[in-house]
Amino acid sequence: MYDLFVALSLVAVLEGLFLFAAPGLWKRLATQLLDLPLVQLRLSGVFVLSIGLLVLWWLRH
Repeated sequence: MYDLFVALSLVAVLEGLFLFAAPGLWKRLATQLLDLPLVQLRLSGVFVLSIGLLVLWWLRH
């Protein structure tokens, strides 16, 4: 459970850093996401999820 909170905290830090460092870019990217087809968003989500799980598995073994 401790590792989960560490991971979630790291995500919050990285997202906050990105918003702090480049808020204009973040807004433009968020606007562009609205224009993407749902299929492309889902495929991107599956890709990022797969990479995350692969890295997590690699770090744990």
